[in-house]
Amino acid sequence: MSSSQNPRRWWILAILGIAQLMVVLDATIVNIALPSAQEALGFSDDSRQWIVTAYALAFGALLLIGGRLGDLFGRKRIFVAGLLGFAAASAIGGAAQSFGVLVGARAAQGAFGALLAPAALSLLTTTFTDPDERGKAFGIYGAIAGGGGAVGLLLGGVLTEYLSWRWCLYVNLAFAIPAAAAALALLHDAARAGRAHIDVPGTLTATGGLFALVYGFAQAETHGWGTASTLGFLAGGVALLAAFVAIERGAANPLLPLRVVLDRNRGGSYLATGIAGAGMFGVFLFLTYYLQQTLGYSPIQTGFAFLPMLGALVLTATMSTAMLLPRVGPRPLVSLGMLLAASGMALLAQLAVDSTYAAHVLPGLLVTGAGLGLVMAPAMSTATLGVDERDAGVASASVNTMQQIGGSLGTTLLSTLSASAVSSYTAGKPASAEAAAHAAVHGYTTAFWWAAAIFAAGALVSALLLRSGASQIEPGAQPVLVH
Repeated sequence: MSSSQNPRRWWILAILGIAQLMVVLDATIVNIALPSAQEALGFSDDSRQWIVTAYALAFGALLLIGGRLGDLFGRKRIFVAGLLGFAAASAIGGAAQSFGVLVGARAAQGAFGALLAPAALSLLTTTFTDPDERGKAFGIYGAIAGGGGAVGLLLGGVLTEYLSWRWCLYVNLAFAIPAAAAALALLHDAARAGRAHIDVPGTLTATGGLFALVYGFAQAETHGWGTASTLGFLAGGVALLAAFVAIERGAANPLLPLRVVLDRNRGGSYLATGIAGAGMFGVFLFLTYYLQQTLGYSPIQTGFAFLPMLGALVLTATMSTAMLLPRVGPRPLVSLGMLLAASGMALLAQLAVDSTYAAHVLPGLLVTGAGLGLVMAPAMSTATLGVDERDAGVASASVNTMQQIGGSLGTTLLSTLSASAVSSYTAGKPASAEAAAHAAVHGYTTAFWWAAAIFAAGALVSALLLRSGASQIEPGAQPVLVH
């Protein structure tokens, strides 16, 4: 059935977009609420990172099995379960009276997000099969995936300032419950023949490996790269993922069929998504620090400061996938996007203590946003194009997994490099408020330079791996409309 015969497809896109926005903004919305939550619940600075890490760990570790469950048991069922579970976890987190309950709720959010995110992207993949409409749909969806973090900063600032940090969690109910009700009315699961088989060895090694990697990156951020716990978890993660690949090669019903990732365009798109995820945190994390701590912006002003970047991202994401991707293919778009993002980071690396928003921050934000729009939407569309319908969930999960792993690595790596730059800058200098301000900005600009290098490497990888020209559907891959 052609997607043009489904009158509900744009309503379906709206539901999927709301769900994706909720999952993406939840990675940043809580950051702004953390100081208030810490004051209310009385936990230490060392414990604070667990509010963020618990979400990232559960989300990153469970994405592949979440995607495969949608393929096996029906995407509508898994999508609605993910939405309702996310809402329940958010309500518990918002009402939390202790640190332990809040961390547990954040982990539950991550787990239900791991059901929700792959199901949403695979439903999009199987609903929009017409090339022109697919381009528009993925442009909108990719803009949400790339810009959701900025929306989270703005929403977190507004809710924390005018209501309470608890509303940064309660707000998810306003997204999840209406989306679940609409999904029940609009979506239908395709009939599934035969018994569902879960690849248990693959699931255990993939989940364990991804958990160890994300946890290893979190350990590196707080304890350093050279500690035994950091090295042990990172090495264990790599070993488990190597075992996972070996298991998948011989598995009768693999969790992640290697045919999904070995396609050149698709594999290149996964890598591009991971690299973009790593570099994006150079914008959100360090520019947030700069705006608030150096320029003295409030949380709300900080959120609004990111909106021009969001506008540029939406513009290039929707135009590139709708008009250019079907004609020129992913290589020129993603490579150019990476170069633009690198240029934007290089502009932000010129910031000083006395820089102004309009003259110095805004140009870098606009260029970076335009670049990210050219990367995220075409890469997400290409990563799921032509996948056999039975593999759409796990292919979609792989996109989310790469973005999550890239984001975790980027946060850790850039935080470490920034902290090291601050220490080097202050060594041997007399302590003063002015010296501390200059040292902080030196740390931020160091992170921006490294983010520029990450994006430049992404441009090279994209140019080498991705193909130019109109994308071809693989033989035997027949996306089926979920109506």
